[in-house]
Amino acid sequence: MEIASVIVDVPTKQTDRAFDYIIPDQWRGTIQPGMRVIVPFGPRHIQGFVVGLNSESNVNKLREIIEPMDLKPVLNEELLELGNWLTEKTLCFKIFAYQVMLPAALKAKYEKKVRLAKRGTAQELPSNLQVFFENDRELDWEQAIKMRIVPPLQREAAKGLLEVVYEVKERVRKKHQRFVRPTTCINELLEAIQTIPSNAEKQKLVLQYFVKHYDEVELKTLTDELNTGRSTIKSLVDKNLLMEFDKEVYRDPYEHRTFERTKPLPLTDSQAKAIAPILYSIEQNQHEVFLLYGVTGSGKTEIYLQSIQEVIEKGQEAIVLVPEIALTPQMVHRFKGRFGDNVAVLHSGLSAGEKYDEWRKIQRKEVKVVVGARSAIFAPFENLGIIIIDEEHETSYKQEEMPRYHARDVAIERAKTYNCPVVLGSATPSLESFARAQKKVYQLLTLPSRMNNQDLPSVDVIDMREELREGNRSMFSRKLFELLQDRLAKKQQSVLFLNKRGHSSFVMCRDCGYVVNCPNCDISLTYHRVREQMKCHYCGYESYVPTACPECNSEYIRYFGTGTQKVEEELGKILPEARVIRMDVDTTGRKGAHERLLNDFKDGKADILLGTQMIAKGLDFPNITLVGVLSADTMLHLPDFRSSEKTFQLLTQVSGRAGRHQLPGEVVIQTYTPEHYSIELAASQDYDLFYQREMLIRKLRHYPPFYYLALITVSHENLINVVAATEKMVNYIRSQVSDKAVVLGPAASSIPRINNRYRYQCLIKYKREPNLTKTLKTILDQYQKDTKNGLQVSIDVNPVILM
Repeated sequence: MEIASVIVDVPTKQTDRAFDYIIPDQWRGTIQPGMRVIVPFGPRHIQGFVVGLNSESNVNKLREIIEPMDLKPVLNEELLELGNWLTEKTLCFKIFAYQVMLPAALKAKYEKKVRLAKRGTAQELPSNLQVFFENDRELDWEQAIKMRIVPPLQREAAKGLLEVVYEVKERVRKKHQRFVRPTTCINELLEAIQTIPSNAEKQKLVLQYFVKHYDEVELKTLTDELNTGRSTIKSLVDKNLLMEFDKEVYRDPYEHRTFERTKPLPLTDSQAKAIAPILYSIEQNQHEVFLLYGVTGSGKTEIYLQSIQEVIEKGQEAIVLVPEIALTPQMVHRFKGRFGDNVAVLHSGLSAGEKYDEWRKIQRKEVKVVVGARSAIFAPFENLGIIIIDEEHETSYKQEEMPRYHARDVAIERAKTYNCPVVLGSATPSLESFARAQKKVYQLLTLPSRMNNQDLPSVDVIDMREELREGNRSMFSRKLFELLQDRLAKKQQSVLFLNKRGHSSFVMCRDCGYVVNCPNCDISLTYHRVREQMKCHYCGYESYVPTACPECNSEYIRYFGTGTQKVEEELGKILPEARVIRMDVDTTGRKGAHERLLNDFKDGKADILLGTQMIAKGLDFPNITLVGVLSADTMLHLPDFRSSEKTFQLLTQVSGRAGRHQLPGEVVIQTYTPEHYSIELAASQDYDLFYQREMLIRKLRHYPPFYYLALITVSHENLINVVAATEKMVNYIRSQVSDKAVVLGPAASSIPRINNRYRYQCLIKYKREPNLTKTLKTILDQYQKDTKNGLQVSIDVNPVILM
């Protein structure tokens, strides 16, 4: 007897283990670890992952697997092992660990249906129900709810006449296209051309095409090229000269694009020095983590490309992670330009079908390189030679829902298995990575100057308090306004950066001070001008814009704060001749919008690119000579110990967009706190001094990289329940950890209520606490049983966002 151990798609503590199922005779020998199967679980049929095969089981009465969902495993042996590591590291359920490795299209969708039980007939049912079940028809559960016939259905189910079944459906449909090919040899085609009557010119034309190109061709391509109709092809099919058939094809997001092939560039001395240890590590099959620390525009991408070239020549594969979807178009260009069809691309801008097809190219070993966002780290390669993480300091590499993994940790774990190097690249490395490099845990590689020895742009820090004192109430300082005018006159391009979308941050009554808040969250609504609406960026609540104050009926309602829409409007007034492209979540929501807007800017269809942090990194356009940061303070005052680091990184990255080619660049940073060290040091691009200053503060306050963190967030609709539960947890943790650990809380979250749920937190700072993982697991296990009362507990080990 062959038995499969299956992790089932039921994310609860009680089911977070493998269940044994008998493999029926017809599937014996075909079911392997890493495949998805459909299994009976209680009354339902659900998806599961086979994690092992055995010949015996401790359980006496086993059920059988219903059917496999795959022809070959979707998770290889290494990824199954990685799932165990991920479960342990992020305290998540195994099913979440496996699902996160697959494209969304492969996640199961369950359809609930009602059908006749084996012993029942439609005639035995009440007359009002018979119509739904004649001729073995099934009734969709959703439909039954809408028609309000669930109670009578339940009565018949209790008698055993009806049963409820769960069908597992795949979300993906493989894409098929119609193809045509000849059914006979070329000589017979030539003979047929002679016999076809002269009035059937189109048929002759089609046969001549196949004599010339004796191969299958897509039907649409054929009819378009020869300007003929389907009826012509049908006539030749009826004569047994051609045949039509469906063929599965890939959805290629880049099929209508040609990428100009590029050759490796000669390396500068510092690039050659930086790449040497990476190439040595590839050659020797050594696992090593490199931190490639180079100023903006120093040529990190060329090092990536040439390292990958080496890996491909060895017959191995490479994963390249990039943080923002907006960064991907330029990165895709560079990688497709160098490696052509050897590159698959995975990022959130693709449709589910496109992602699935790109993933299958990897699985079928049709490509050697993957470029993508966070989840591309799970690409199903089996012979990895290098993993590269560009802009490694980016917070988007950390997933904020289960499993809460950091792509950098997963990369290092996978690279250990394959004995290959990991390259972390950044102009502003995270403090944790730089501290590891200083301690020689990572190997530090530096690129101290720009590629063409261009100077870094000159930076002006403008004190907006002074501007106000001198009567300038505009959102643009006089200096920035003059420089914008100058660039327009010179036909050069400018980038304006503001880290806020929408029109105004909040709407307030100037008479009584009332602020329009979200009814579900403790946060003010953001005003969006285009749709004339107020919007909550946390729960999605939308409302109309009040014309009078709801509190005191005053008409002095004013819009405070500045968003990208408001800046665009202001630019229209003061520089009406300027052509502006705005890039934020609102303008880039549609598929391909990022790339289209960036291409328009590259082609000179606009003078000013205005955007949020999606434009801060990775852009490399020769004509950008001015960068303006409208408010450097937006991130500085967030309740987050990393706010200074994030501000420094963002300002340095944004400044790096100017003067990357022949033309010199200028940067203007507008701020209300010019004396803050993160702004002063970003202006001088002095990372080393920033690192020293920030490390002193982190050491003093017991924060990473000197301490590890774990954040517990508890939420419930009732405030008293939240406080009581968090307090219980805090007391339990304190009893289990050493006195060297710092346990803070219970305290209300920075945003105390989201979506009508109150939120409380507990933060643990620790160095070495061997008992902590076990303690946190106990808390999760305990409160998982309490989910019926609506309490939700989430634990984030090494959190990136504390809000």
